[in-house]
Amino acid sequence: MADRVGIIGLGKMGHPMARHLAAKGHAVFACDLDETRRAAAREVGATICASPAEVARASDIVIVVVGFDNEVMDVVTGENGLLAGARDGLVIAVASTVSIDTMHSMGALPAVRERGIGVLDIPLCRGEPAAEAGKLLLMAGGDAAVFERCKPAFSAFANDQYLLGPLGSGQVGKMINNLLLWSCVSANHEGLKLGEALGVQSETLRQALLKSSGQNWALDTWLQPRPMPWAEKDMAIVMEEADNVRLSLPLCGTVREVIKGIKIEKGLPPPPRIPK
Repeated sequence: MADRVGIIGLGKMGHPMARHLAAKGHAVFACDLDETRRAAAREVGATICASPAEVARASDIVIVVVGFDNEVMDVVTGENGLLAGARDGLVIAVASTVSIDTMHSMGALPAVRERGIGVLDIPLCRGEPAAEAGKLLLMAGGDAAVFERCKPAFSAFANDQYLLGPLGSGQVGKMINNLLLWSCVSANHEGLKLGEALGVQSETLRQALLKSSGQNWALDTWLQPRPMPWAEKDMAIVMEEADNVRLSLPLCGTVREVIKGIKIEKGLPPPPRIPK
């Protein structure tokens, strides 16, 4: 059982996860570059560490919640990264949405294999409201015994957990979830725009559609007006993975362009620049 849990990244997902873990009696060790976030985590019971290596030394499992693939790998393999402080048998659980190749590369690292370090991918679903409520969904990939050992800790912030298969499978599940989400957002946007053009008020129509066969989660929570910072990144991952397996997904290419068009039309900011 993993009683000592580390969190790397204390943003909109990592902070409530740390809060729920501490509230459920886990010793929480956390690290973030931002002092405001560190202070907020202290207030909910986390012990703040100076580096990922220090978090690793104190923890049975470390959950990584940072933005991009290169940031995840730097947290793990950097000079003061998790592997620099890891004890044999540590579990590294990547909650970030990253590529399948990144997870496979991490699992193949000599230090991981030689020291019996467990690696899971546990990308988070249901968004910020679910993180605040402690009702996230985890779709995981990795060794079943390692996953079972971590489930009590994961249960502090996730009320549904599915092991989909070997390492990388969680990212497959999250990728498909995001594809379906952004497809619904695209269809919702175009459908309601058509309704408005034909003289039907959007909110009244939306409420009616929620009671019909057109109901979907994005329409219910009405994500479309939000900034959607990761939408284009999510669809880029889908298209890259489809290219890797030589699969034609023409709808996905259309969804990527529709999402971009929605953001331009609504004056929403472009996605964060992905570091090289």
